[in-house]
Amino acid sequence: MKLIKPTENHLITIMDWFSNEQELTNWSGPNFRYPFDLYSFTEDLKVSSLNSFVLISNKSEFLAFGQFYQRLDKCHLSRLVVNPEFRGKGIAAKLMSHLCELGQQELKLKAYSLFVLAHNETAIKSYQKSGFTFADYPGEIPLANCLYMIKS
Repeated sequence: MKLIKPTENHLITIMDWFSNEQELTNWSGPNFRYPFDLYSFTEDLKVSSLNSFVLISNKSEFLAFGQFYQRLDKCHLSRLVVNPEFRGKGIAAKLMSHLCELGQQELKLKAYSLFVLAHNETAIKSYQKSGFTFADYPGEIPLANCLYMIKS
């Protein structure tokens, strides 16, 4: 498996994974337009300004997408999503591992963070299996019912 930069076709595929505004907001956070088109989706995803990657299998299958950036002296993972065809197969853990490794190299940071919605039990379990624990966020989180997790 490897991380590559997303192509337009990858973004079009991701767009199909969200069938309503709530699903999109649960994944993207606030300030993402809905309904969207390729232009607004790409712009709101900030692909050109955030470290954005697609996880590809050795058979070139599109497995997952994720981003990272520096937030509070940590490599902050964001907008993690696994292709629905590959969910439940440990892909999220592999995505996070690859993103953390690359984030450490690029940002020179050895601690990681992410946000997760409190009702997203599947994601929380996945993050905990990957070593993330709940922590207090030093400020207001911009989305209701959102939790902060870190990994050192």
